[in-house]
Amino acid sequence: MKATTTSLARRIALASLGLTLTAAAVGCKDFLDVAPQGQLTEDQIRTDPAAAQKLVDGVYNVMYLGGFDPDTHGLQFVILTDVASDDSDKGSTPTDYGPAGEVDNFTLSPSNGIVNNVWKGYFQGINRANQALDKIPLSPAPEATKNRLIGEVRFLRGYFYFNMVRFFGGLPKLDRVPATSEINNPALQARASAQEIYQLIIDDLQFAAANLPLKGATETGRATKAAAQAMLAKVYLYQKNYQQAYDLTNEIITGKSGAYGLYPTYENIWREAGANSEESIFEIQTGVNASCNNSAVNLYTVSQGPRAGGRGGWADLGFGFNTPTQQLADAYEPGDKRRAGSIIFITTARTGTVLWDGFRIPSKDSVENFRYSYKAYHSRTKERNCGNNDYLPKNVRIMRYAEVLLINAEAGLQTGQSGPALTRVNDVRRRAGLPALTSVTLPAIWQERRVELALEHDRFFDLVRQESVQPGRIVPIFAAQGKTFVKGKHELFPIPQEQIDLSGGQLKQNLGY
Repeated sequence: MKATTTSLARRIALASLGLTLTAAAVGCKDFLDVAPQGQLTEDQIRTDPAAAQKLVDGVYNVMYLGGFDPDTHGLQFVILTDVASDDSDKGSTPTDYGPAGEVDNFTLSPSNGIVNNVWKGYFQGINRANQALDKIPLSPAPEATKNRLIGEVRFLRGYFYFNMVRFFGGLPKLDRVPATSEINNPALQARASAQEIYQLIIDDLQFAAANLPLKGATETGRATKAAAQAMLAKVYLYQKNYQQAYDLTNEIITGKSGAYGLYPTYENIWREAGANSEESIFEIQTGVNASCNNSAVNLYTVSQGPRAGGRGGWADLGFGFNTPTQQLADAYEPGDKRRAGSIIFITTARTGTVLWDGFRIPSKDSVENFRYSYKAYHSRTKERNCGNNDYLPKNVRIMRYAEVLLINAEAGLQTGQSGPALTRVNDVRRRAGLPALTSVTLPAIWQERRVELALEHDRFFDLVRQESVQPGRIVPIFAAQGKTFVKGKHELFPIPQEQIDLSGGQLKQNLGY
């Protein structure tokens, strides 16, 4: 398993060299005016069956974007998901990285650089997907192979757009490589409705589910039929299409292949030992290649690592961002194993905090914050890496079997299937070491989602979705943290002013900004 995983990560890393876009695909006009990918000519694509796979790997490569540049899963993504929610605060020092503090406190404006870089990163992914979809049909590979490759790309494009529509609402709908004559077409610069974007996402994921192989029939880490089904079920949950969400997740849960299940030890899911386990539906592949270059999301781990402060005097583990809130720490029931598996607690005792690999973090007088994300931690001594902390090879879990169970429970309860819903919730609770519930309610399922999926970059989206189901929920949650969430505004982030300017004013701003 590990050799296969590393192989995919290596190929994706190489794709970043051979398939780099000649334009950055980052502006509203720029992302329509992009030359063909890298050094692959159309003749190569027509004659070399392997060329189409390289195009697909170039799309996967976009998952690595992070740092302080265009971002899909790095620090800026973490800020717009975890820090924007009640799971986390900005962390670090009070004056460090002001734009993140603006997100944390709901004071951000359209000039905030984080939203602009996330916009750029995701549209780079969408653009690469469109270029691959444009060229794969030219390949001499068998039709079944081409449909599988197209299915992988459409899964990725659907995922990219799903995150984008949750961040920003309506968006420019780019479902193809525009012709040269279309580059300045106002219709492509303007925003399609959120519902139109959701339909594009559904179409992409339906095609992927119909054409992707089962787990075990493709290289580890590539999108599978279950990955597409699970992502589509999640989309249907947002659309309140509960029957479809229930049916799709039921198919994964009751599948005869037995490929999926709950990994026995919760805290190990995010360690190298738990990568691509039975729990994994889809995760971003990382690894260490032959020349010892880490293939990983830029700054994902180190930006969230414990930071020296006060007395200092130790070689710390990172920048200290994305610190779990006290409210999250208090959300766990007594005896819930997930609390210790999710949060690194800094103590005032002189013994300090000893992590699972033996690393000792000093007591609070030498550490900046009280809590850090354990799920983002990658051991420098017990897990493989090349010593480059900016690119520690931590697989980012995008969809887990536990979430499939909880989607099934919520959709089941909404469609009158309270018995199966209770069973799914109790399956999740059993691994956490908690007693079974005797009945289940919607708030109970939402509570289980919070503690099971804490710090996995979905809580903000979840709160917005839950508010649409049960109005009046979200404002008090943020008020308890001293933050003012304005309904009708803060459900979405502002459209970046740079993108409005590049569109010549065709893009219109979200309400309240």
